Formats: sequence, C-alpha cells, structure tokens
Amino acid sequence: MKELELKAVAKINLGLDVLRKREDGYHDLRMVMQSIGLHDTIQLKVTDEAGIQVTTNHPELPTGEDNLVYRAAKLLMDEFGIGKGLRIHLEKQIPVAAGLAGGSSDAASVLTGVNDLFGLQLSQEELMKRGVRLGADIPYCIMRGTALAEGIGEKLTRLPDAPDCLVLLAKPGIHVSTGFVYGNLRADSLAFHPDIDGQVEAIRNGDFYQMAELMGNVLETVTVPAHPVIREIQDEMLRLGAVNAMMSGSGPTVFGLFDSREKAQNAYEVLRNGTLAPEVFLTEFYKPEER
Repeated sequence: MKELELKAVAKINLGLDVLRKREDGYHDLRMVMQSIGLHDTIQLKVTDEAGIQVTTNHPELPTGEDNLVYRAAKLLMDEFGIGKGLRIHLEKQIPVAAGLAGGSSDAASVLTGVNDLFGLQLSQEELMKRGVRLGADIPYCIMRGTALAEGIGEKLTRLPDAPDCLVLLAKPGIHVSTGFVYGNLRADSLAFHPDIDGQVEAIRNGDFYQMAELMGNVLETVTVPAHPVIREIQDEMLRLGAVNAMMSGSGPTVFGLFDSREKAQNAYEVLRNGTLAPEVFLTEFYKPEER
C-alpha cells in the first residue's frame, strides 16, 4: 500500500460538564461525545525521499511541526524508525478553532493511516495511548461514534449509537480561545451541571427527545456572556424548529438537533442566508462503521 485517503470527522459534545480544576492545571470533565458527518479529507502518500511534507487548502494553517498532522505522523515514524517519507495533503472543511475537534480528528486519522500504510499493526487502544500525548481529544477521535469521556477527555466508554437526527451547525465569525474559556470558568461554583448520567441512559434507551432535552454545556457560562451572538444563534435554531440547540466544546460553533429533514433544511437556508454565522452546515450523526 502506497497511498491512502481518509475522512477525519468532526465531533460535537451532546453534554459537557466540568467537575473541578486539577492541580496540574487541567480540568476533570464528563462529556457525551458524538461524531458527525462533516469531515476533512486526508491523503497520505509514501515517498522514497525521507521526511514529512504537509500541504493544505487552508491558507492559515501551518505546514510544519506546528501542524498536528505533521506531529502525529512524526510520532509514529520516529518510534518505528520508518525510513521512507510521507506526503500529507489536508483538505479542510471542518471550521478551524470551532469547538468541533477538527485538528484532533485530522491527527487521529493520520495516526490510523500511518499505522495502516506501514503495517505497524498497532491496535486501536495502542493508537489511542499514543494519541493522548498530542491532545486530549485525539483518543476519542480515533475511537469515534458515541462515547462517555471522563478525566481530561481521555477516559472513554463506548456507548450505543445515539438516535439518528439531523444536525445543523453554525459558526459565527468570531474567535474563542479555549484557554480564555477554561481560565475564566469557576468550576467550583457552577450553579448548573448537566445530567450526564441521564443523557447516557437516554442514549442507551434510544430516546432521542430525552437525550436532546438533557443537553447542557457549562462552558457556555463563560463563552455566551463574552459573545452574545452564540445565544442569538441558539434562539434562532430553536425558533426554526430545533428540538434543542447548544454550543459545542468551548465554542463558538452552535449545533441544533432536528427530528425533521424539512425543518432542518429550512433552518439551514435561513441561517446560511442570514448574518449571524458565515459558516453553516447540515449533517447527521456519524457511525464508526462508515469509516
């Protein structure tokens, strides 16, 4: 095998709770993670000339060691002493810095692809152990599907596939720093904590409406006051028929879950032609067997 093309799928958080700030500066989290159909495309090609080359269609992304896909490839190629070279082309569709784990998913796909291309025969669990060195979301992005994530996000429990629905995504034209959000979160004095256990039970029972009703993200307590447009997008999605709407991760992307394709398509058209969000996508939940 000399070439490989992979989909790096985005994720949303159906529930995100922060339990406490740890002594190491990280936060203990409980999250329900869900892969969605929006994806980047990654092309890998083995070359005879040693070294890693990265190209991308996104003008703002670095192509050297500052890019996670470069670091992911280098991690495995250094560990296993691979003398061949690797050319990586990253075709971005997932918005950058959006709370959708685009960069983590790209790195996860490169780890999986390098493993396959060079016959390293690492198990998924072994890849996940290596991935966490690069980022807390990467183990989940290797696993994909529906999962409960705990710790800093690396302790994963696979869940049954969440009930099918339409997912509308809208990213406003603002930048939100993850460091700013967590740095200003008062984890010990939050008035609200989402019912993560209840949401997990709803997913196990295949109850879409209960799953959607229990959506919650404590990071909104920081991001929404700083960027009120996030709440405006949520309200607009609800007005247009979303069963529920919420910010994903540390933002700023908002997603809405719809039980009707007609309502979802109409909401997509309204938001796409409006002024609240320059990037709008309509997709569905993604199941790992679609890899």
